[in-house]
Amino acid sequence: MRIAVGMSGGVDSSVAAYLLKEQGHDVIGVTLRFYKEECPENARVCCSPKDVQDARIVCDILGIPHITLDWENLFKERVIDYFIKSYKAGLTPNPCAICNKDVKTAFLGFYLKQTADIDFLATGHYVIKEGNKIKRAKEKDQSYFMALVPKQSLDYLMFPVGLMTKQEIRDIAKKINLPVANKVESQDVCFLKGMDLEDYLSQFIDMTQGDIVHIATQKKLGKHKGIHKYTIGQRHGLGVSYHKPLYVVEKDIENNILYVGEKEYLFKDAITLKDYNRLENFEKDNMYIQIRYNSKPIPIKHIEEDKDDVRVLLKEPATQVAKGQVGAIYFGDTLLGGGIIS
Repeated sequence: MRIAVGMSGGVDSSVAAYLLKEQGHDVIGVTLRFYKEECPENARVCCSPKDVQDARIVCDILGIPHITLDWENLFKERVIDYFIKSYKAGLTPNPCAICNKDVKTAFLGFYLKQTADIDFLATGHYVIKEGNKIKRAKEKDQSYFMALVPKQSLDYLMFPVGLMTKQEIRDIAKKINLPVANKVESQDVCFLKGMDLEDYLSQFIDMTQGDIVHIATQKKLGKHKGIHKYTIGQRHGLGVSYHKPLYVVEKDIENNILYVGEKEYLFKDAITLKDYNRLENFEKDNMYIQIRYNSKPIPIKHIEEDKDDVRVLLKEPATQVAKGQVGAIYFGDTLLGGGIIS
């Protein structure tokens, strides 16, 4: 088969390409360049010029062709602009999930199917694909970031390292002398390039001071430093004194008011997901929702559907439910779909 591998310059995608070549496939390395300038060495981001170079070196070692697509403008339009627009609206967006849908996984596969006549696009994500179902990986599961990927995209996506551990992948990379064997993996939002989130947002959003108000008593407790700097569930860095721990529980963007309250004001017994992306049908029971990457899945009591949106009633209250984040619904280890928390 003719398989393109999304090469990020990291060890996971590098080993994915190696495994597919060893299986006898016609493998092509494809790297997306999102920035022309170098990122700080300690930024731990992907898709920089250094990562493009690393991917090219790995492809040379493996003896497979490598191409680079300059998608800086596309990435800005579909991910960065979305990120900034969401924060301006008081939301807490998840750019990685949007990127997997609109740029580097689902859309890249579709683009290559049309232009390069590939059979599959493979990535280094820790995801298990069984048939056309997405399931959690055993280690470092990244299925949450696939919740917005359209169902039809699964026809041409594959995840060769989903059944492996990170250590197994690094061991293979060392065995075949790949220079990225010990490369530190990217963890930050890539386009921040190591910059603090507040500093980044301040370039695009007017950080005007406003009132911090207790949601129950309506008492003014102090001033915030710009409402877009705070996220739902945040406890530290509020700069106010109170006889009980306080959390950010609501943001009134229009009036520039940051509402805080005790932990009980964070509890939600229902979550609405807009623009729901259905991968599998809902089950009668034993479903769970995950509202942040690495957060504990929450048991679902019942789901109500309304056009493209779904309302998820929970068996136990959830905290830190932030509008703009992705809510991913599972049945056991199987990803059923997801949407944007509204």
